[in-house]
Amino acid sequence: MQRKIILASTSPKRKELLSKTGLKFGVVSSDYEEDMTLPLPPDKLAKYLSRGKAEAVAKKYEDAIIISADTFVSFKGKIIGKPHTKKKAFETLKNFSGKTHSVFTGFTIIDTRSKKISSKVVEVKMTFNILSDEIIKNFVKNGNPLKYAGSYTVNDISEKFIKKIEGDPLSVIGLPVKALTKELKKFGIKIP
Repeated sequence: MQRKIILASTSPKRKELLSKTGLKFGVVSSDYEEDMTLPLPPDKLAKYLSRGKAEAVAKKYEDAIIISADTFVSFKGKIIGKPHTKKKAFETLKNFSGKTHSVFTGFTIIDTRSKKISSKVVEVKMTFNILSDEIIKNFVKNGNPLKYAGSYTVNDISEKFIKKIEGDPLSVIGLPVKALTKELKKFGIKIP
């Protein structure tokens, strides 16, 4: 019988990506308060935040596998979160124009029965084409830039934006499925 699996995230994209593995799981919102200002390098911060989210949900279960993830963008050594305003979204995308930035997704798996914990991070390098102000304005107006770290999600931006993706595109969406399923197997979870 499969163990109870809980995705500690209400992100529709993460839910969709995890569903594609064939696993049966529940979704529980983590009440963990993220602190993006912690003085940690991006890879360590992604792991730290994903672990915090997982631990907050793990307290509620005696026998379950908890999965959490945290995704953000890093550009020139600075962490870029959600823009909160359209003006900020425009500025962020303008900064990315013709340049490379990194998307970090940390994920954590906790087995609440054995207390086994694993936290990993996946970095993807995204290189954007040179974007005209018109293309950026159009995306900010018609896309969903305020909902995502870095002002975009791969699903929403067109080929006009992307010059090159180095790494797992699913990680940019919010869940590095390949790395996650590999790690879940170490927890005895069979992927259908």
